[in-house]
Amino acid sequence: MNIRALTAALAATIVLPMGVAKATDLEVTHWWTSGGEAAAVAELAKAFNASGNNWVDGAIAGSGSTARPIMISRITGGDPMGATQFNHGRQAQELVEAGLMRDLTEVAEKGNWKEVIKPASLLDSCTIDGKIYCAPINIHSWQWLWLSNAAFEQAGVPVPKDWHEFVAAAPKLREAGIQPLALGGQAWQSGGLFDTLVLALGGKEVYESVYVDKDADVAAGPEMAKVFEAAAQAREMAAGSNVQDWNQATNLVITGKAGGQVMGDWAQGEFQIAGQVAGEDYSCLPGLGISPYIATGGDAFYFPVLDDEEKSKAQDVLAETMLDPKTQVAFNLKKGSLPVRGDVDLASVNDCMKKGLDIVAKGNALTSTDQALSADSQKQKEDLMTEFFSSTSLSPEDAQKRFADIISSAD
Repeated sequence: MNIRALTAALAATIVLPMGVAKATDLEVTHWWTSGGEAAAVAELAKAFNASGNNWVDGAIAGSGSTARPIMISRITGGDPMGATQFNHGRQAQELVEAGLMRDLTEVAEKGNWKEVIKPASLLDSCTIDGKIYCAPINIHSWQWLWLSNAAFEQAGVPVPKDWHEFVAAAPKLREAGIQPLALGGQAWQSGGLFDTLVLALGGKEVYESVYVDKDADVAAGPEMAKVFEAAAQAREMAAGSNVQDWNQATNLVITGKAGGQVMGDWAQGEFQIAGQVAGEDYSCLPGLGISPYIATGGDAFYFPVLDDEEKSKAQDVLAETMLDPKTQVAFNLKKGSLPVRGDVDLASVNDCMKKGLDIVAKGNALTSTDQALSADSQKQKEDLMTEFFSSTSLSPEDAQKRFADIISSAD
């Protein structure tokens, strides 16, 4: 027997671990690229790689509004990835209806997703015609005001307890050379700020009448007029931010250059990366300190149909891994979001996460605008808010009229 034959014979007797023998590369696209987000993604990759497969990271710099068209183009153009991020809601509905996304019902039934995922609305957003097409991975809420304790100390005013105190403190912050409100230039940021004002200042009934019931009369009414007046105040407070990305705006708060930021709970990841402690270095006010409600959305992963049996099996493993209790805790602690499972150990959560969990436990979690509005209606609203927050030439009254028109034809 020659050396080559002997080597082949010896290799044939070696038993490889099952996971390694079936290792499969799976590209996963997402738009999580900030420091806190990257740390959270690393937890997902580590858990999936531990299964013997290989996470191939397909991060797309920018935001969801930048990444989604690229993801959709690849899927519809015949170059699908193994898994891709979308927000909870209707962003992938047309792809599902076109038969381009895998049915995960069998995986979901095996993992008892209907029993463990809370609130149930998260899984409902993944369900079309009774079949489950995505794996919810976290609960995010937009309705948070993040405050720099150091900035208010420098300005000589107490850390605000609610939005009204924050607005009242803005002149003192300006006098101290501190930006009152940090706001990035991306459309979704001004849109999210506005929606937060709707729920916090308009209340639950107004929020649901406008976004869930699509009531144009309420959108044009006096309660929403108050919201637009507050938005004009926010516009004045945000003047001079001069940043583009959301995490750049968060960094202004972290460094004490800005007093506060209205941003989703994913901002917590940035504070944690910076070594700041909730309740000491920064404060967080869910519902802007006014409303006991938050609108829960978040992120989910969809799995495009692939003409590759091994990759399809790896997709199932990834979906299962994302919903594993340990993965849920590790990922969400880094991400700043809440786990979608109601049966995980949350002993290590921080002060802000406890506040969010308490609101969800009380049943005060409402439908997010991503779930209530189509992507087209969301885009129209975001375009309006971008124009409103970028120029004082658009009055609150005129903006409200245009907003009511959008709601009247929203779907």
